[in-house]
Amino acid sequence: MAKTKSHERVNDILLGPLERPALKWLSSHMPAWVTPDILTIIGIIGAVIIFAGYLLSNIAPAFLWLATFGYFVNWFGDSLDGTVARYRKIERPKYGFFVDHTVDAFGQLLIFGGLGLSPYVSFNVASLALVGYLLVSLYVYVNTYVTGVFQISYGKFGPTEIRMIAVIANILFFFFGVQVISFEFGDVLVYDIFVLGVAIILILIFLVSTIRRAMELARIGQ
Repeated sequence: MAKTKSHERVNDILLGPLERPALKWLSSHMPAWVTPDILTIIGIIGAVIIFAGYLLSNIAPAFLWLATFGYFVNWFGDSLDGTVARYRKIERPKYGFFVDHTVDAFGQLLIFGGLGLSPYVSFNVASLALVGYLLVSLYVYVNTYVTGVFQISYGKFGPTEIRMIAVIANILFFFFGVQVISFEFGDVLVYDIFVLGVAIILILIFLVSTIRRAMELARIGQ
C-alpha cells in the first residue's frame, strides 16, 4: 500500500491553465500569518456562507449572491491550504490529508443541505446528489490508499469546475426563479431534473470506477 507522503496528485482539470498560475501567485503573496490551517477554516466558512445564502433565498432571491460569494470564499480556502503548505515546504501529509478531506465532507454536507433547503431544488434530490458526491470521494480516498494516485479530476472536471457550475446555476435561479414542469403524476422542479442528472452521473462514476479497479486488482492478484 502506498504511503501518504508518496501520493501522486492528478488534477487535470478544464480550468487548470487558469487556476494553477493563480494559486501559485496567491501562495507566493500570502502573508506569513495566513497558515494552511487558517485557509482550511476559511474554506469551511465559505461553505457556511453558501448554506446561509441558500437558506435565506427563501426570503429573497438576492441572497443567492451571498451563496455565490460563499463559493469563491470556499474555493479560496480549500484550494490554497494545500498549495500554500507545498509552496512553503511545510507539508504534514497525514495530518493534511485527514483534515482536508474530513472538513471537505462536512463542507459538502452544508452546501448540498443548503441547496435542498432552498426553494429551487427539493431536499430529497439534493440529498441524493450529496450521496453521489460522497461516494465518489470515498472511491478517491480508498483508491489513493491502494494505488498511491490521488485522482482529483475526472473527465477534465474537478471541484473547481463543480463550483463554477453551481455559480452558473445560482445565476439561473436568480434571473428565472422557481421553474416547474407539470406531469401527469405531479409537478417537478426544473432544477431537480438537472441535479438528479448530476447525482446519477456521480453514482455511475463511482460504480464503474470501483468495478474497474476491483477487476484490475483481482487480475494482478493484489
